[in-house]
Amino acid sequence: MSVELEEIAEFLGHHEPFRQLPREVVGQLPSKMEITYLRRGEMVVAPGAENHRLYVIRSGAVDIVSADGILLDRREAGRTFGYSTLVGENPTSDYQMIAVEDCLLLYLGKRDFLELCHANPDITRYYSGQSARVRQAADSLRDDSSSQMLRTQLSEVMVTDPVTVEPTVTIRQAARAMDGRNVSSLLITDSGRLMGIITDRDLRTHLATGTSSDNPVKTIMTDNPRTATGSDSAFEAMLTMADIGIHHLPVVDEGKLTGIVSTADIMRLMRNDPIYLTADLARRSTPEELKEIFGNAHDVAVRFIERGSSAQEVTGLLTVAADGLARRLLTLAEEKLGPPPVPYCFVTIGSQGRKEIGLASDQDNALVLDNSFNQSAHDDYFQQLSDLVCDGLAAAGQVLCPGEMMAKNPVWRMTEHAWIAQFADWVGAPEPDAMLHTQTFFDFRGIHGETALAESVHSHAVAMAHRAARTHAHLAALASRREPPLGIFRGLVVDRSGDYANTLDVKKGGTAAIVQMARLYSLAAGVEAVGTRQRLLLAAEHGAVSARGAQELIDAFDFLTGIALQQQAAQVRDGITPNYHIDPKKLKKIDRETMRDAFGCIKSMQTALATTYPVRAV
Repeated sequence: MSVELEEIAEFLGHHEPFRQLPREVVGQLPSKMEITYLRRGEMVVAPGAENHRLYVIRSGAVDIVSADGILLDRREAGRTFGYSTLVGENPTSDYQMIAVEDCLLLYLGKRDFLELCHANPDITRYYSGQSARVRQAADSLRDDSSSQMLRTQLSEVMVTDPVTVEPTVTIRQAARAMDGRNVSSLLITDSGRLMGIITDRDLRTHLATGTSSDNPVKTIMTDNPRTATGSDSAFEAMLTMADIGIHHLPVVDEGKLTGIVSTADIMRLMRNDPIYLTADLARRSTPEELKEIFGNAHDVAVRFIERGSSAQEVTGLLTVAADGLARRLLTLAEEKLGPPPVPYCFVTIGSQGRKEIGLASDQDNALVLDNSFNQSAHDDYFQQLSDLVCDGLAAAGQVLCPGEMMAKNPVWRMTEHAWIAQFADWVGAPEPDAMLHTQTFFDFRGIHGETALAESVHSHAVAMAHRAARTHAHLAALASRREPPLGIFRGLVVDRSGDYANTLDVKKGGTAAIVQMARLYSLAAGVEAVGTRQRLLLAAEHGAVSARGAQELIDAFDFLTGIALQQQAAQVRDGITPNYHIDPKKLKKIDRETMRDAFGCIKSMQTALATTYPVRAV
């Protein structure tokens, strides 16, 4: 072998996937390869063109650009491209591959490439495609679940033809309607709009106290009852009913009554699943009882993880349990302190606001107060209420926020108008440090009290941020700084010392980066959703991100979240405080490869941000 071929063989042997091959196989490759030189700006492979070569970058850099002009990846020396047309059924390229520096490229013809793959199946798996492998892993986590409970929506279990009457019918007529259909509840509607609800218990109570059965039914109905939507989970509905002590929940979608669900309907669905235990929150009052039940919810979540449930199901369970705990503590606080002097809404932000709580999440919350709030007259009440709730959450196991982003901090208790003005300041004149600490407040979700207050604040915040280019640039810069733990040659980079030596943080440069990009894309699109998946899907519909880019980020998010939850479940079982630091060597080989691909997807999308937002100028 000539000196030149030996140098090429040595070069290949230092880079994936060739370094996985036996040394003698790598030594044979240079004699089968050709070499070409390209000037900066020259097209290597055009979109729609056939390609029959695997390219290896010896020096220089090549950009991979999607059909819609999004920069997907910039590949440097040692990396390969062109393989998608070799391992797939379509020989034409979906991408533009262009030299962005003067390049020296090695290439292997399709016949030799396929022979290499046939003799070395690991090469085939490697070149099955970065996005395809992430998609497969994420789909596996989403679909290969033994639990159907959390993914069951109310639209699948509700009664779709509930018995209804107008508010002017008599109580006697209402009772006959219930008896005729053998139902225990009756919805009161006017021109299709839900007005109220009565139950058989209401009938017995009012008739026992001498109420005339000739009175109109509206005199005994419960006005403006709590409702759910058809897309809500059955478990969330049950916890809501247990929380406020009711047994029937009307389902309303886009202002229209679409059904009703009862605890009996859900219990039939849940009877064989331990998840129902968390509904006990509504019947508990002491710190010890609340801690026990909230701990049970974590135990259930661990079992769900071990049974193969998806990341979305598990984080949904933990969020519903955390919401239920907060609502119970708020109810107990109001019982102790008396009714609130002015209307208010308790708001969750961050991961709980997005319904993406993990086993290692802390609490982040705030209060939105009615504009009639008077500082001197009312603040003491809300300080006591916030202390009781935040300290109660901590006592039950949801630790205090180290950054003090909690309602017990007076800074995060404001009126509706003050919150809107605060968002206007953040959006109108964003400062990098301020945005770093306050971006999570765009994940704003009211869970108790007058939720319309929180909805108003969040709606105004999104509307203001929608066209705020400077805010977009700051958010893009923050998203770009969340560097995935990848080395120059796309190897996984771990900490070399300290408490987490030989591990990488799957949150810092992984899920957190995706959350930040989803937040940016949704605000740029004017989308009010707060969940990461919903934000990405809706942002793609509005053109703020490509559909392919959004799906790849969702797949990466689901895979990395699932990997983190699996570790956290094991840590809980071992009595270790759960965290996001993972030792790649302890993962299966396919999971390590998929993790590397997931981080690669994130890095590619971060690079693409620079083509849309002036991230370097921030």
